[in-house]
Amino acid sequence: MNIVILGAGQVGSSLAELLANENHDVTVVDLDQLHLQKLQDRLDIRTIHGHASHPDILAQAGLEEADMLIAATQNDETNIVACQLAHIMHKTTTKIARVRSPSYLNHPELFDQNESNNAIPIDVLISPENLVTNYILQLIDYPGSLQVIDFADGKVRLVAMRAYADGLLVNNPIRTLNEHLPEHIKTRIVAIYRRNEIVMPTGDAVIEAGDEVFFLAEPEHIPVIINELRHKKEKPSRNIMIGGGGNIGFSLAQALENDHQVKIIDHRIEQARQIAEALDETIIIHGDVSDKTLLLEENIDEIDLFVAVTDNDEANIISGMLAKKLGVRRVIALVNNQSYVELIQLNSIDVAISADSITTSNLLHYMRQGDTVKAVTLRRGAAEAMEVIAHGSENSSEIIGKKIGHINWPSDITVGCIIRDDEVIIAHRNLEIQAEDHVILFLSDIKSSEEISKLFTPEPKKSWF
Repeated sequence: MNIVILGAGQVGSSLAELLANENHDVTVVDLDQLHLQKLQDRLDIRTIHGHASHPDILAQAGLEEADMLIAATQNDETNIVACQLAHIMHKTTTKIARVRSPSYLNHPELFDQNESNNAIPIDVLISPENLVTNYILQLIDYPGSLQVIDFADGKVRLVAMRAYADGLLVNNPIRTLNEHLPEHIKTRIVAIYRRNEIVMPTGDAVIEAGDEVFFLAEPEHIPVIINELRHKKEKPSRNIMIGGGGNIGFSLAQALENDHQVKIIDHRIEQARQIAEALDETIIIHGDVSDKTLLLEENIDEIDLFVAVTDNDEANIISGMLAKKLGVRRVIALVNNQSYVELIQLNSIDVAISADSITTSNLLHYMRQGDTVKAVTLRRGAAEAMEVIAHGSENSSEIIGKKIGHINWPSDITVGCIIRDDEVIIAHRNLEIQAEDHVILFLSDIKSSEEISKLFTPEPKKSWF
């Protein structure tokens, strides 16, 4: 594919690297010559120095021949105007824009082209703040989880979690899992990471304490499975403290305040006042999230979950580590600098999340060829999970009508489950793939996505003359 990316920040750079490594033709536009030079030094891409919403710059970037435009600058208006120009001047097929301001997001009719021919011509609208909010809410729904990903419109979820020493399944082979679970609960462990090394989840593989385990299950079954891997039943987080009252902190409090005891700490007095006026049940505190005295005054030791989501990585890290030291059971911190993430997860912060990584991951399946419905990166881009539709027939497909155990899969993938007629079917060797099945796969090497695409692409019929 020929893809133009506007913005060489964290999201634009991450996408450029991902796409260039998959042999797409990538052009990146940015005003910062230094950012562009750094990208060009390590990637085989084109770069254009200039303003991302200027028609002449878009023309230089080759938008006329591009299959896709990804407008990911820090400025909403630049992204919106660029998509408008791409539509008017170049008829670009797919236009994706990052839009952050609630002023736009609160008016979805502006972007709904099904409702109006005059709508802003953006095919995919990405809001990092909304994505992060939803991501954190799912982590709260499943205490102890490290990552939660929806597939098949929420019919099945992929959950990552840490195995603990006294968990019933720990030190036992995977094949014994069903012996510990009620008969109606079905799951499939698709990956195990041990000290950052992949352990393929065969029936004889043994889960050890400290392993990061990825499993697929229907949403209502997930809490029971989590308890099999934990030393004790996880209590729901009822008392929640949020560090930072920006878009993410405000949205979290708004979603949680009716069912939880929520406090927000923000150092900006005007913003604290605005939040206090908008939220009925949330307690608003004006102060510094990393102020030990303030945290103690607010009974930090009674807090179940501390979520640090200020716009400053260092403040999130420090306040999160301090909260943990002062007795908080679980800490989630927003940290966009990837060099920090690997360090802090070795310490007291339970889950470090990155808005840029979450945004990049949510854009991934739009770049996949063939019949990929969804693709998300895992473990900071080292692995991938995807949902692919099996189109075609037995005559035209390498997989339809064949048992999973008889298909020539890449060596580093695990088939998790199949969704057929709204039913979730956990994968096993003798399960036969049928036309229009949605297949959920785990790839421990993202380079295998190309092979998967070929497997799921029906072969054209041969004509004989």
